[in-house]
Amino acid sequence: MKVQGRVFKYGENVDTDVIIPARYLNIADAVELATHAMEDIDATFVNSVQPGDIIVAGKNFGCGSSREHAPRVLKDNGIACVVAPSFARIFYRNAINIGLPILECAEAAGAIQAGDTVSIDFETGLISDVTSGNTFQALPFPTFIQNIIDHDGLIGSLNAQM
Repeated sequence: MKVQGRVFKYGENVDTDVIIPARYLNIADAVELATHAMEDIDATFVNSVQPGDIIVAGKNFGCGSSREHAPRVLKDNGIACVVAPSFARIFYRNAINIGLPILECAEAAGAIQAGDTVSIDFETGLISDVTSGNTFQALPFPTFIQNIIDHDGLIGSLNAQM
């Protein structure tokens, strides 16, 4: 599977309270909840994000609480992948469980700029910055994780096996 989109770039230690502020966690409607994604770090995010766009960030993306809301609101806003040097482990697992691809690649995270167009091949782990012409190599997903992503999350993957 391949994706291509425009980059939103953020710094290090973007925590789950920045991705989706806790003051909105009482909202039960997923569509309404998603309208508050990233608003404390990027007030323009929800009005400018398009399906297929990509987030590139610094190390430790998704640190903080274990709330599944954080990767969910990114996916619900159409984010196709998050690329960072490292992720908080619980965010990593939550993202995979809901079918949001995330790739660790420090070189790409450092070089890719906001607004660049980036193409990602999940089978090979190749990240191509179409804007600059640079390419970067992330580790591709193991087959079992790619299967989860291909089925839109862990539940979809398990249902497909039944």
